[in-house]
Amino acid sequence: MPDKLSHSSATEPHRSVCLVVDEMHPSLPEMLRAVGVEIHYQPTLTAAEVPAALAAFPYDGLMVRSKLRVTAGLLAHGPHLRYVARAGAGVDNIDEAAMAAAGVTLLNAPEGNRDAVGEFALGLLLALFRNIARADHEVRQGQWHREANRGEEIGGKTIGLLGYGHMGRAFARRLSGFGCTVLAHDTDPSCAADDHATLVSLAELQARAEVLSVHIPYSAANHQYVNEGLLQGFRAPLWVLNTARGEVLDHAALVTGLQAGTVCGAALDVLENERLGALTLEQQQRFDFLAQAPNVVLTPHVGGWTHQSYARINEVLAQKIAAFLRTSKPELAGS
Repeated sequence: MPDKLSHSSATEPHRSVCLVVDEMHPSLPEMLRAVGVEIHYQPTLTAAEVPAALAAFPYDGLMVRSKLRVTAGLLAHGPHLRYVARAGAGVDNIDEAAMAAAGVTLLNAPEGNRDAVGEFALGLLLALFRNIARADHEVRQGQWHREANRGEEIGGKTIGLLGYGHMGRAFARRLSGFGCTVLAHDTDPSCAADDHATLVSLAELQARAEVLSVHIPYSAANHQYVNEGLLQGFRAPLWVLNTARGEVLDHAALVTGLQAGTVCGAALDVLENERLGALTLEQQQRFDFLAQAPNVVLTPHVGGWTHQSYARINEVLAQKIAAFLRTSKPELAGS
């Protein structure tokens, strides 16, 4: 019998039994039990061990973070699965076509960390405009360069958001008190305007924005969506922020822009390859340039990673699983 964090027995009637294969906030078991879900908590499983775990028990739920890819092959080992819960916003490790073909519902939790990302994007913009990281390093080295660290103000700037979903909206809300103009472009025709940003075409975004903040999900269609051609379409000089996914930004184009001065600074919470010990030669060369550039801020994919969001993601997923179980036909594990 798999290890589990539950006071209930697997033989008792449950609306759902969910295999959890990544580390989660300790509030998860109680939250899921409250909505009729028993969990088998196995965060020490490797990605290679998950298929066998799915095959060994009739789970109808699987909860993941980023340990493994959910593919047709993986789903074949869990014939009883009805839902996969992704603890986070991005679903680039989920084959959504395979999920649909298998009749498995995808639940994710962008509401859980959108506030964290919105705050962090604002922090990156302030750090970039006011040279905070560079100035901190200099003072620690006994250097006192006030004029060289004279910065820019957000007030009066035009901030362009590429993507206006949960994360873009959270950033726009936090910009609302800074006296700046916020424009947003989104290709989703159902994207609705609000009081915090004006929805515009991509051409208008390029014509007016002084800052480009990227908030689009990764997909094959969005691979290097922010490329040399797109960057060259903006007014120069342009400031670039990326708190989305590294693969949506062509890092070669970014380096070229920084070297040419058409991009005057960048703040990146995500990289094209975040396994820094496994960079290709070209990736290493680009990373070395970015790491040494005084007008670049780099952080290790922590935009949505706070103590509060860690727990809030559990709350969102528990609510979504409960709603799913209410509206779908119950099918008891082991039946």
